Amino acid sequence: MQTQEFFIQKCLELAKKGKGNVSPNPMAGCVIVYNNEIIGEGYHEKYGFSHAEVNAIASVKDKSLLKKSTLYVNLEPCAHFGKTAPCSSHIIEHKIPKVIIGCLDTFHKVSGKGIEKLQNSGIEVVLGVLEKESRELNTRFFTFQEKKRPYIILKWAESKDGFIAPHNQSEPFWMTSSESKKLVHKWRAEEDAILVGRITAEKDNPCLTVREVKGNHPIRIVIDKDLKLSKELNLFNNEARTIVFNHIKSDTQSNINYIKINFNNLIKNILEELYKQNIQSVIIEGGTITLQSFIDISMWDEARIFTTKENLIHGLRAPKIIGNTREEAEIGVDHLKILYND
Repeated sequence: MQTQEFFIQKCLELAKKGKGNVSPNPMAGCVIVYNNEIIGEGYHEKYGFSHAEVNAIASVKDKSLLKKSTLYVNLEPCAHFGKTAPCSSHIIEHKIPKVIIGCLDTFHKVSGKGIEKLQNSGIEVVLGVLEKESRELNTRFFTFQEKKRPYIILKWAESKDGFIAPHNQSEPFWMTSSESKKLVHKWRAEEDAILVGRITAEKDNPCLTVREVKGNHPIRIVIDKDLKLSKELNLFNNEARTIVFNHIKSDTQSNINYIKINFNNLIKNILEELYKQNIQSVIIEGGTITLQSFIDISMWDEARIFTTKENLIHGLRAPKIIGNTREEAEIGVDHLKILYND
C-alpha cells in the first residue's frame, strides 16, 4: 500500500520536467490513483499550454474510473481563467471525489480559492502532504509572489587566491573549466534573466545566451547608466531580448528595451522593475561591484561560487559574502560551493 507522500513525490518528479519552460507559472505534476495504482499522470509542460491536472485526466484511458479515483498534485489547482481554463473546474467536471495537494498556491488569484471551489462541490481535499518539498520546488514562484521580487542567484568564479579577474583586463577572461561552462549554460536555460554591470559587458563582451546545452535564452539585462556601451557588443545582437537600465531614456528598439530608472536605491529600483516585467528569477553574473551591491543589502537568495586551482597573484578581488553552505561539488578541475541566504 503506497502512502500519500509516495504519490506527491511522484508529482514533484513529474513537475521538474517543466523546469525552464513554464515560467512565470509554477512547476506542477499530477497523478491520478485508483485502487492504489496510478492510472493517469501529467505535468505542466510549457507556459500557455494545459496544466498538470488537465494532462493527467486526459491520460486516463477509462474515464469511468475517475469517479472512484484520487487526484494528487503538488500545488493547489487554479481557480481562475488565465491562458487556460481553471483546473479546479476540470476536476469538478470529471467528478473526482478526492484531491490531495502538496501546498497552497499563494498567487492572489488562487490562494485558497481552488480548494474552496473543490470543497463547495463536495470534493474531499487534503492539504499539506510534503508541503516543505512542494514549496522548495517552486521557490522562485513563491519568492516572486510573496516578496514581490525575483529569486536572486549570485554567480561568479574566483581564483584559488581570491581574485575574480586580472588587473587592466584588455580581453574576455574565462578561468573555469569547460565542464563548469556547460553547467553555467544549463543554469541560464533554467532562469528567466541574467544581469551584468557595464564594466563586465564592456570587458568580457558576453553573449549571455544558452549555447552549450539545449534550452531557452534568458532575458539579458545590463546596467548602463549613461548609455556608454557600444551597440557592437554581443549583448545587443538579436539572439535574445535585452533590457538596458539607464537614467536617460525609456525606449524599445527591436529586441532592446531601454528602461529609465532612478539610480538612487538602484538595486531596489531594478528589482521593482523586474517584478513589473514578470521576471521571476535572475542570475547576477558580475562584476564584483554589481555583485557586492546585492550582497551588501542582503538582497540575494543563492550564491554559486566556482573556485579554480590556479592563483592569479594580482587582480580584482572577488566579492565578500557570508551564507549557509548547502552544497559543494567538484566540476571538472573546479570547486563549486552553493550558499543560501537563510
